[in-house]
Amino acid sequence: MKKLFSIMAIAALVFAGSLTANAAVPTTSTSLLAASTVTLVQDDIAQEVDNRTWHQKLKERFIQGGPGFMGIVLVCLILGLAMAIERIIFLNLSTTDTQKLAEGVEEALKSGGVEAAKEVCRNTKGPVASIYYQGLERADESIEAAEKAVVAYGGVQMGQLEKNVSWVSLFIALAPMLGFMGTVIGMITAFDKIEAAGDMNPSLVAGGIKVALLTTVFGLVVAIILQIFYNYIIAKIDSIVNSMEDASITLIDMLIDYKNKK
Repeated sequence: MKKLFSIMAIAALVFAGSLTANAAVPTTSTSLLAASTVTLVQDDIAQEVDNRTWHQKLKERFIQGGPGFMGIVLVCLILGLAMAIERIIFLNLSTTDTQKLAEGVEEALKSGGVEAAKEVCRNTKGPVASIYYQGLERADESIEAAEKAVVAYGGVQMGQLEKNVSWVSLFIALAPMLGFMGTVIGMITAFDKIEAAGDMNPSLVAGGIKVALLTTVFGLVVAIILQIFYNYIIAKIDSIVNSMEDASITLIDMLIDYKNKK
């Protein structure tokens, strides 16, 4: 009888163990399924974040940097680009084929005199043609008078070429300075939070430091963009000024030859 009870007890223990094992298998499968689901959801979220365009990321960074200094830096970029583009268009329209103009003026002097040469200058756009016209206006007086007129009007034309260029250089200097000011203010805000909390918790200062770095980055980016346009404008002005100087010398030589042949 005791053996029977022992056999029954052992059988009950084995049966209970098998039920526990069978119950554990679904639990483990359920855990694996849940973990896989969480991983898939995280991958989908990461993929969705990564699928944002650069414009969306830039907009998000701009908002994170704060509307105050970031807005001012953006205004510097817009105004600087507007003035730079206006100067580039004006300088390209002011570019003249100096050699062709000189040949046309020389032929007009030989065939029709000063009035014919002045007509060629009137029909040609650009500062070089304007300088030629002013020199020809004084051609009947003397070579010295024509030379003075060319030099004086050349200075006037240089002033027109360099108009608004100083504003572009101002925005180049102003944008990074505003960015650095945002950096200083962000760091002050971060230290104020540390002082108020009495604890060096990274979460307290992360926001202020992030704003500080973003304003600096955007200020430097604006300065770099405007600097490229500024250098192109300066190079274009130098090229036109050199053409004006060469054309002035050529005009004086033509007037000397014209008077000697009269």
